[in-house]
Amino acid sequence: MKIESDAAVIASGIRHGKTLGTPVALRIVNKDWRNWEQVMASGEVGPGWGEALTVPRPGHADLTGMQKFGLDDVRSVLERASARETAARVAVGAAARALLSQFEIFVFSHVTRIGGAEAVARTESLQPADFDGIDASPVRCLDEAAAKAMVAEIDKARKAGESLGGIFEVVAFGLVPGLGSYASGPERLGGRIGGALMSIPAIKGAEIGAGFTVAGLPGSAVHDEIFFDAKTGYHRRSNNAGGLEGGMTNGEPVVARACMKPIPTLTKPLASVDVVSGEEVPALKERSDVCAVPAAAVVGEAMVAIVLAEAFMEKFGGDALTDMREAYLAYLRRLRGSWPTT
Repeated sequence: MKIESDAAVIASGIRHGKTLGTPVALRIVNKDWRNWEQVMASGEVGPGWGEALTVPRPGHADLTGMQKFGLDDVRSVLERASARETAARVAVGAAARALLSQFEIFVFSHVTRIGGAEAVARTESLQPADFDGIDASPVRCLDEAAAKAMVAEIDKARKAGESLGGIFEVVAFGLVPGLGSYASGPERLGGRIGGALMSIPAIKGAEIGAGFTVAGLPGSAVHDEIFFDAKTGYHRRSNNAGGLEGGMTNGEPVVARACMKPIPTLTKPLASVDVVSGEEVPALKERSDVCAVPAAAVVGEAMVAIVLAEAFMEKFGGDALTDMREAYLAYLRRLRGSWPTT
């Protein structure tokens, strides 16, 4: 971010601080783009533009992308495959979060693991206020001791010419029961959230709630028992389901996790092959971080917000905020009207 201090500029769709119902266009200018005018020019260029990159990196889209589209320069693949495209996702996610906040729905993220350093699990006790200082942490971790251990892991990896992956968690508070649907696969919210997280570059796994842990537990230790009282209505005292049952929100916080693999670019490159000469050579080196898990958490937060905002609009309409609010309040009244008499 020292040379890529991106800022989104609103180009259309908003007037005097309010959306118009037309598409919202956001423009993000990267200060580094001038250095790539020749290298990434859309037209023909003369001599001196630079040499073609012909050595793909293990773990990146480089080689397979060249094979897929019949390209002879890794640069034609790696720029688009770069995680810098996620800046646009975060910008759109901000709009989704703004909509959700009108209904007291808030989405947060935090890092739970980097390399071998792992935070103490505390998901079920988390509240929105716990995330107030999350960006003050260099690794966006809520566990101060674990954060220090994560920084130490990153420093160690940097000195060794290595890169590190990790795990982040996204938590959404304030959701009512019934977003999503059990009626068909594409409508199930778990699949939509999981797909959104897995679409982020370098993400290799996603889970909802207790996720893979439930595979080794009996049902009695997994399923969240249902309780009721006149003040809060139906509720659970545990949240192994991660706020989703049958592909729908159940009123508990939605909890999703994703694991990110280590960045493919290493200062001490792995073995690769020059696609022109066929010679075995070290993989190419691009400017890269040691660990991008904290940044990936912000992207994951944006993607979950986008999916939830989309599901919210599907259920309550999306033409005007006033109409959406009326539909939302009518739904809440119907839910309360179905509560048992106490």
